[in-house]
Amino acid sequence: MMRTKKGALGVALGVAVALAAAACGSAGGAGDASSSGPAAKGGTLYMLNLGPVDHWDPQRIYVGADVQFASRVFERTLTTFPPGKTLQDQSKLIGDLATDTGTMSDGGKTWKFTLRGDAKWQDGKPVTCEDLKYGISRTFAADQITGGPNYAIAYFDIPKNADGSSKYAGPYKKTGQELYDKAVTCDGQTITFHMGQPVTDFNQTVTFPAFGPFRQDKDQGAKSDYQVFSNGPYMLQGNWETNKGGTFVRNPNWSASSDPFRKAYPDSIVYQEGIESETVNQRIMADSGNDKFAVTESQAPPALQAQIMSNPAVKDRSTNPAAPYVDYLLPNFKSKVMKNEKAREALAMSTNRDAYVTAYGGPTAATPSFAVINKALKGYKDFNPFGVPTAGDPAKAKAVLQSSGLTLPVPITVTYRKRPTSDKALAALAQTWEQAGFKVTLDGISDKYYSTIQNPSYGAKTDVLWGSWGADWPSGSTVIPALFDSRVNISAGGPGQDYGYFADSEVNAKIDQAFTITDATAREKAWGDIDEMIAKKVGFIGLDNQKFMFPHGSGVKNYSDNQILGGYAELADIAVK
Repeated sequence: MMRTKKGALGVALGVAVALAAAACGSAGGAGDASSSGPAAKGGTLYMLNLGPVDHWDPQRIYVGADVQFASRVFERTLTTFPPGKTLQDQSKLIGDLATDTGTMSDGGKTWKFTLRGDAKWQDGKPVTCEDLKYGISRTFAADQITGGPNYAIAYFDIPKNADGSSKYAGPYKKTGQELYDKAVTCDGQTITFHMGQPVTDFNQTVTFPAFGPFRQDKDQGAKSDYQVFSNGPYMLQGNWETNKGGTFVRNPNWSASSDPFRKAYPDSIVYQEGIESETVNQRIMADSGNDKFAVTESQAPPALQAQIMSNPAVKDRSTNPAAPYVDYLLPNFKSKVMKNEKAREALAMSTNRDAYVTAYGGPTAATPSFAVINKALKGYKDFNPFGVPTAGDPAKAKAVLQSSGLTLPVPITVTYRKRPTSDKALAALAQTWEQAGFKVTLDGISDKYYSTIQNPSYGAKTDVLWGSWGADWPSGSTVIPALFDSRVNISAGGPGQDYGYFADSEVNAKIDQAFTITDATAREKAWGDIDEMIAKKVGFIGLDNQKFMFPHGSGVKNYSDNQILGGYAELADIAVK
């Protein structure tokens, strides 16, 4: 799923997470309105975030909040999950660019979708099947179109090279173009996808912007990263400025009749980034000036959560939804230290999840976890790979590290996404790691974290990396393969989502086996078993399951958290008038 911007922000299509939150009475579910009276068109909505946005190129977007923003504002997809006053309403998959939710045949190996005939680009030209086919083809250009989901590469019936990469190299090199043209075909406005294996929930996969259209005449490859060309209700006015943002205004060629669920109430959306999370939340809590019409995807830091909960006026316009995201650490298998199995085990055994959760705000912010599959999903398995408490066991870990053959203290560099709260959380982890015999250097990256660690040159610069992930839809199939199938991740263009270069033939074989299981319950159990297998190999170190807390301005109407789309503000029917 999506990655998360921890402390600021995957779409996590966390139906199971959302339902579990509702069952637990979590505050801030679907349909939390902040202003009375009917919504009307007009005004300006402000989105305040820390950022920076890694990508606006639809085939490269994979941060949950960015997926949600793009898919509601400027990039329509074949299907989507709609806004709704209840979780049940939000979880009903609907057609978006497609006339319906698709037709499956051949046991899930073939899917067909027919596009609406009235969807248009911002210049008035129609959105065509060929635009969609071309857009999806860009995912295969792994040397330029990096950072996005790899489902097309994994699923389509296109042969692989010996290293697991696709024999189709994308629309720029055109190597293997005939293979793609056989796997994805257009007949008028009907697009057909041929899979290499059954994918019975593919109509949920295509909710991602990565499966959205892209006009070939507008494509500049990697230079298209922030060149927004809209087929949705809003278009970018002028240029996007990193660490500043941009303004989205109405797309004159979008029509409500072609897009019944996006209401597009505000006249414009001003997206401001580069603002510290604490400042964002303080401004919205203060509720003055334009901030009365502001929302955020930057969750409230721990110090402010208590203030929000203790102030009835602010609490009434704040939400605390369960998040679908799991934080975890990845030993870098390119690192000499982390290639050592005992060193990885010692790191895992000395990890203090309790201190990490406390730094983020305690039980209202997160719960400790050893797994990478969220606890609310059917694929979750309750395991403890090394039998240590959630606070870790530095003494036991040190004994293991001493048996590694490495000279103590063992120096390691740990790379993470730098934020004020994450600085504290990683410092808390470093304490027990050092007690176990490591000498820790914390390497915080504040700008374009994920694109930085996905650069192929970065593998030689660190030993451990932080990550955060949520299921793209409620299945382990959107967690385990996306993060740990080296065949669809690791290439000359970098590690994909497999940031630690974990490549294990046994795990890959188990992934293949899980995809062939037709019984849903048995298939989810298999994903949980693989989760545990990778944890025992220390391919990752689980940290926590997140929760969110978001205030919004008093002038915002129709506010709701779309918990199917990750728990962020639902922009399809939000209003400021």
